[in-house]
Amino acid sequence: MVEIKGVFKSFEGKSVLSGVDLQVQRGETMVVIGRSGCGKTVLLKLIIGLLKPDHGSILIDGIDIVRVKYKKLLELRKRMAMLFQGAALFDSLTVEENVGLALRRHSGLPEEEIKDRIRQCLAMVELEGTGHLMPAELSGGMKKRVAIARAIAMGPGIVLYDEPTTGLDPITAQNIVSLIADLQNRISATSIVVTHDLSVAYQIGQRIAMLHDGRIRFVGSPEQIKTSEDEIIKHFVSGGSI
Repeated sequence: MVEIKGVFKSFEGKSVLSGVDLQVQRGETMVVIGRSGCGKTVLLKLIIGLLKPDHGSILIDGIDIVRVKYKKLLELRKRMAMLFQGAALFDSLTVEENVGLALRRHSGLPEEEIKDRIRQCLAMVELEGTGHLMPAELSGGMKKRVAIARAIAMGPGIVLYDEPTTGLDPITAQNIVSLIADLQNRISATSIVVTHDLSVAYQIGQRIAMLHDGRIRFVGSPEQIKTSEDEIIKHFVSGGSI
């Protein structure tokens, strides 16, 4: 469903991605790991079309989003959703308004159906009855849940998660990981999760890709990465520096 071919990206002359190749199958949960600052978030922004690569192709269902016109890119984006690291809720909107934002702008559904969909999405993340609250009234974990509800509201085929547990205490982080795994079973979307937390990767990743020095160094199952003989991977898995 997602195919990345020879993708390069630099910022102000500094290379971040240096020929990334990766395939993600339909309905799969792929976790991309790597140390902080290695380009994981950049890769997500390229996939959803918020950035353009300097070279290479990014195909969504066979359509190269790097080369399509902007109108077509907007159509493709409606099939994708992204959970940003900081949740990125609109502070001036209620929970209900945040979750329903894309539905009201793009779905064309009647208001009653939109409200039903919002209630369903909040129920899926165990936040029933919170629609009237403002983001300032929510805990960090609740904000992440609202952001997930907003991400799934349009029924996306692809969901991108950027460091979904960053900034959360261990118990709340585990709850978010469990929620992502449960949602994957319920909505059957293709999921790409970036994280530097191996415990997250092991719990939700069907396959794990390791990004190192601007390239994908490894792709395989959680068990395969645990038993890899690659010295770079062994250091990362053991908590050493890379």
